[in-house]
Amino acid sequence: MAVAFPQIRVGEPLRYKALSVFPLFTQTKSAVEYALADEALRDQLITVHEISEGGSVPELMVENKGDMRVLFIEGEELVGAKQNRILNTSILVPAKSKTKIPVSCVERGRWRYHSPMFALSGSHSPSSVRYAVKSSVTRSLKAHDAHYSDQREVWAGVSEMNSYCDASSETDAMSAAFEAHKQALDEFREHLKYVEGAAGLAVVIGKRVVGCDLFDKPSTCRKVWDRLLSGVSLETIARKEGDEPANVADVDRLIETTSRADWQAAAPIGDGEEYRAEFANGDQASALAFHDALVHGSVLAGAQPRPA
Repeated sequence: MAVAFPQIRVGEPLRYKALSVFPLFTQTKSAVEYALADEALRDQLITVHEISEGGSVPELMVENKGDMRVLFIEGEELVGAKQNRILNTSILVPAKSKTKIPVSCVERGRWRYHSPMFALSGSHSPSSVRYAVKSSVTRSLKAHDAHYSDQREVWAGVSEMNSYCDASSETDAMSAAFEAHKQALDEFREHLKYVEGAAGLAVVIGKRVVGCDLFDKPSTCRKVWDRLLSGVSLETIARKEGDEPANVADVDRLIETTSRADWQAAAPIGDGEEYRAEFANGDQASALAFHDALVHGSVLAGAQPRPA
C-alpha cells in the first residue's frame, strides 16, 4: 500500500446502552484541503442530481462549481430526486468538475422526482447495510473494475432494518427507520458526544467490534461524528442487545490487523488513490488517500449479524 497508515491510540470508550464508542487518536494531520459534502451543498458550491432526466440507479452526477475538492463519505445518505441513495465509496470530487459518483438505492419503491436535486439527510447507513455495499463493491472492482454494489443485497438489508425497527414506509425507504426512532437516536447522540482531538472512532455493539473509521484530521472527524454514529445507533436499537462491556483489546486487534493488510490499489473516482483489503474472517476495508496521505480509511467486521 502506498499510503502511510498512521499510528493509532485507542482512547477510553463512551458507552450508552449496548453501544460503545472508542475515540481514535493519531499524531499525523494531513495538509489535504477539501470541503465536506454537506458544507459544499449548504454553500451552493456543488449540486448533486440524476445523471439524466431518466436517471440511472447506480450513478449520480456531482457538479463542483467551487475552487476546492469536496469529500463524500462512504455510506452517507443523499435524499431527493428520483430515489434516495447512499455513497458506495469515499470520493474526493475535484474542483471545477462534473463527476459521476457510484451509489446504491435505499428506497426501492420510488422512481419519480421529489425534487430536482439531492441533499444530505444527516444520516449514515447502518453497519449491516454499509457492509453489504462495501463487500460487494470490492467484488465488483475485482471482477469489473467498477464500484457497483449488489443492489438486491442492499435492498434486503434496508428491508430487514425497517422490519426490526418497526418502521413503515410505502417506498421501503431506509429513512423510515431513522424517522421512527428519532427520539432514541437523539438520546444516543447526547450520550456519545465527540471527544476532542479524536481523528476517528471504533464502534462496538455489545461485545462485538463492528468497525472503525479514521480521517486525516480531527476537524473532519468532529464534523461527521454524529452522522457516523446515527447508523450504528440505529443498528444497536434494531439488534435489541443487552448492555455488555466492550473490550479495548478487540479494537486494538482490528486496527493492528488492518494496518498490516495486503492492500490492493483500485481505480479511484475523482482525485486521489483508492485501496481495498479483504480478510479471511470476512472483514472488509477501504482507504482513500491523496498524495500518499490517508484521507479516510474504514474497516467493517465480517459476518455482520442480522438484528435480533
